[in-house]
Amino acid sequence: MTVRLSSSLLTRLCVLALVGALAACGGKSRPKADLAASKVTTIGVNSYLWRATLDTLSFMPLVQTDSNGGVIVTDWYANPSAPNERMKLTVSILDQDLRADALRVAASRQVLQNGQWVDAPVKAATVQKLEEIILTRARSLRHMALGQG
Repeated sequence: MTVRLSSSLLTRLCVLALVGALAACGGKSRPKADLAASKVTTIGVNSYLWRATLDTLSFMPLVQTDSNGGVIVTDWYANPSAPNERMKLTVSILDQDLRADALRVAASRQVLQNGQWVDAPVKAATVQKLEEIILTRARSLRHMALGQG
């Protein structure tokens, strides 16, 4: 699937990524290994990935959130500046550790044609960018939790 994001939605996502990247700025020293900080605390999946996903998708209406199963499903979202297209996302957090392969984003896109919503392709780069934004935010949250941010 491929997604074509409207410029305002893409701007929103990029701003979120930049905020996460700026929050992670600091010294060059790497934190000591702290397995407890990377593991789940009170939910079934990595808490940093969970919070980062909710933060990143906060502008979209949510249909389902399952912190034990690690699934977040949004409802269809149409950017006000591009009302003839809409997106729906499903994010799965697959592990208790903060790792890139512990996150999966699936996106659906529809465009309005002759008064009906029709499925449209989603660019793979869009899904990858969303995963990158969520991972960057999760790393930033972990960095702050360890008192280094």
